[in-house]
Amino acid sequence: MPHLSDLIRRYTALKTADLEWFHSLVSDWQLLADLSFADLVLWVRLRDDTGWVAVSQMRPTTGPTAFQDDLVETVLRDGDVTEIAPVPEPARVSGRRGLIDRAWTEGRICREGDPDWSGGVPVREETIPVRRDGKLIGVIQRSTNLSSARTPSRLELTYLQSASDLAQMIAEGAFPFSDQGPLMVRSPRVGDGLLRLDQDGEVVYASPNALSAYRRLGLTADLVGTRLAQTTLELAAAGDARDESLTWTAGGRVPQEAEVEARGSTIQLRSIPLVVGGVRIGALVMVRDVTELRRRERELMTKDATIREIHHRVKNNLQTVAALLRLQSRRLHVPEGRAALDEAVRRVGSIAIVHEMLSHTPDEIVDFDDIADRVIEMAAEVSSTEAAVVPRRSGHFGLLSALVATPLSMVLTELVQNAVEHGLSYGPGRIEVRAQRVDPPLGAEEKGGRLLIEVTDNGGGLPDDFDMESTASLGLQIVRTLVVGELGGSLEVKPREDGGTRVAIELPVEHHTAVLP
Repeated sequence: MPHLSDLIRRYTALKTADLEWFHSLVSDWQLLADLSFADLVLWVRLRDDTGWVAVSQMRPTTGPTAFQDDLVETVLRDGDVTEIAPVPEPARVSGRRGLIDRAWTEGRICREGDPDWSGGVPVREETIPVRRDGKLIGVIQRSTNLSSARTPSRLELTYLQSASDLAQMIAEGAFPFSDQGPLMVRSPRVGDGLLRLDQDGEVVYASPNALSAYRRLGLTADLVGTRLAQTTLELAAAGDARDESLTWTAGGRVPQEAEVEARGSTIQLRSIPLVVGGVRIGALVMVRDVTELRRRERELMTKDATIREIHHRVKNNLQTVAALLRLQSRRLHVPEGRAALDEAVRRVGSIAIVHEMLSHTPDEIVDFDDIADRVIEMAAEVSSTEAAVVPRRSGHFGLLSALVATPLSMVLTELVQNAVEHGLSYGPGRIEVRAQRVDPPLGAEEKGGRLLIEVTDNGGGLPDDFDMESTASLGLQIVRTLVVGELGGSLEVKPREDGGTRVAIELPVEHHTAVLP
């Protein structure tokens, strides 16, 4: 399914500001669809101004849909009587396109008189011009399935009146709000609970769900006829912390969200001021009980803090072990024993670096580039050789899980140290670690990618009789076990064309999009 941005750029000549307006509208028009009990289709003019293209569609959650098929990317050419698309519903839309043209040319909301029966069910059509900064940029087609029509309840009448006000705001360019504060990840929806306020902030209608939410805060009276801001503050006055924006939100004065806590319950509010013809006529306040959600979030925060503390303590313990091994190494007078303990210190230190990084992240995912730089630097600094070694990293490892980062840090430690101790043992040289992340393309079904790593040096190279399978080097045995056995990758060690040694590693890795602090 093409994204809105792709369709706008592909078919239209709209500017970036218009695209951003559409993004804001589409991100919030589920509200209009639910209040209208209707499907919404967004139409914009083609680049050559020869017709219309549908760039977005929304179905209601409060009523039956009018369109079973997807209309996105349907093109309606000027002069066409019917649409040539293979599905019947675009043809039905094409038959009603006169309303789209009227809303565009007249710049007002247009409604048809009799329902359309061409699709087998009665559908009432309406078109709403979309205006930004006084200029028309598109048209919303609103189609209501009347198959289950009956005498509307007070709740439904309130919904429809609110939908009419929102539609008028869209036609006037007053919705979506350009100064709206940041919305939460899961904003309240119409079905969660709805309050309608008048221009003085008094409640004129409260849905059953909204009233139940306020009952959990301790409300004993009816909400209708009360000033919502004052009532909400009184309920929150029992000692729970108040959101500083609560008064403005509960009063319907600004388009933003807030939360109120009382009696162990947490209620999320979202206000939408209704401004028609430049006059504030009231507001909609949607209400959602998020008590259980906030409880789970607190549990997850506690769990994350505990895990980070565990990583911090493991890092401290590993550093203590490394210090003890280093102290023991200084007391030994046998060169082979000191060298073995120094290698153990480096291996423990590389694991400690990973745990230190994990102690600062909320996820078990780390940016391995920082770890690689520290591991490479550590492996070169503690070398017993007096040669001037210049290690360097190029490319990016990217985000890796802890299950990959820990063994990979040991692999890098062993390879860099092996290059320092053996490849460059007779003079100055250069060590380069190259990393290339090959992630799957966007939209691909597979989530895994590949990580390609090369560690090269310009030293003395490999012995003539070198065999990776039978090598006696403990470091290379560790590398082979970790890469092939634990990480499921491939390992290749061979001479470098210009002299020295080249180690190539290919690992399967998952694609992570977590944002690290």
